[in-house]
Formats: sequence, C-alpha cells, structure tokens
Amino acid sequence: MSTEVDPAEFAKVIADTPDEHLEEGMASENRALVLESIFGEMEKHFDAESAGDLDAIVDWKIWDRPEGGYDHWRVEIADGRCRVHDEPDDTPARVTFRVKPVDFLKLVTGNASGPQMFIRGRLKIDGDLMFAARVQSLFTIPKSS
Repeated sequence: MSTEVDPAEFAKVIADTPDEHLEEGMASENRALVLESIFGEMEKHFDAESAGDLDAIVDWKIWDRPEGGYDHWRVEIADGRCRVHDEPDDTPARVTFRVKPVDFLKLVTGNASGPQMFIRGRLKIDGDLMFAARVQSLFTIPKSS
C-alpha cells in the first residue's frame, strides 16, 4: 500500500483545513511523517533548469515541536540537483527560514505568500535576502484545485 499523497490534493487539504486542526496535526505523532513527505517532494519538484549552476544550502527550521525546539531540514542545491535531509552539519547555509508549522504548511503548498509572511513577521529569514526571494522559483509548487 502506497502512502504517497498527490501534492495538488495535499495543497487543497491544507487550504480547506482550519488552522486549529493543522496545529493539532503538527503537534501529534504525525508531524515527522508530514515533514518527511514534504521535504521528500522537494527533491521531486526541484526545477534544475531554473537553478542553472546554482550552488547553495537552504536551511528550514520548523518551530514548535511538541517536545520543544524545532525540526531542522537542509536543502542542498548543487550540480543541477537537489538533496534534502534532516541532519544538517555545521556548514553555514546561504539562507535559513524559520517558521511555525501551520505557516510552513501553507507556504510550501502555495496557500500563503512568502513575501507577505515575511512582512508580517510570520516567516523569519537569516542570510541572503535576495536569494531567499528566489528559492520558491526553484521548485514547482502544486496548486490546490
């Protein structure tokens, strides 16, 4: 049995689900599975043509883990490929995004605007702000129907 979820359907579910329910889900034992699925999809939806010869590290820190702290995921872009993992080393990232779980879900599913989230203080960015504005264009983001 496959646990793979259609990205467009997932985006629709996120759009249609009240924030309180999304918060509950991301505070449950399902959080790790959700994050693994999302970051796994990033590799599949990476647009190598848009990236060109880009070589960069992007860190994601998703806050409010049930036991405290955050989940830390790394996206490494090099040689026209994207690799994602949840065990970053000490190599500095070109940009680090810090975000709460519900905002993260909305952002990566195209249900929220990164620039608007940044302006409203819901998305924190450390590092190269010009590059941060380009990160979304490196991925095809499924739209909810």
